[in-house]
Amino acid sequence: MNITEIIIIAIGVSMDAFAVAICKGLSMPKKPVPFGNKKAIIIGLYFGFFQALMPTIGYFLGIKFQAVVESVDHWFAFILLCGIGANMISEALKYEEENLNDKTDLKTMVGLSIATSIDALAIGVTFAFLKINILITASLIGIITFIISIIGVIIGNIFGNKYGKKAEILGGVTLILIGIKTLISHLI
Repeated sequence: MNITEIIIIAIGVSMDAFAVAICKGLSMPKKPVPFGNKKAIIIGLYFGFFQALMPTIGYFLGIKFQAVVESVDHWFAFILLCGIGANMISEALKYEEENLNDKTDLKTMVGLSIATSIDALAIGVTFAFLKINILITASLIGIITFIISIIGVIIGNIFGNKYGKKAEILGGVTLILIGIKTLISHLI
């Protein structure tokens, strides 16, 4: 897996966090300069940290089972990526407006961070089978999610809830396409 694919996966798995960040931004008082709001940075830090942590945990879980499933790892990656992508699209299509509040307390943010990073845990398992450098990959996922989450808060604060659903659909389609590519590259 090359760096471009890792960046695309990072963007794809960060779309749940992006959608929630938009909702958080929507509920915040309008600021003349969006970066003046420290809550955007706090939200980005929580989401970025958990999006980096979860694939790392998944990776080490996947390593434990690698010998058992190594001959079918490409199928496993394909099924996981496509399943996660399809789930993201399904959730976006039945999108209900998130509970709008601008709280960034520990309990709220840890709950949201775990909820938006479960997909990253499953993808981490896939990474174990693809034999990638998890430290670089998880760091990249965390940094990209941090940036995308701040952008989400800003977009939500300025434009409202217009882009969250589209972002989740795009993220899901991206993961499905990478899953198909992974399968095809192993079968050819």
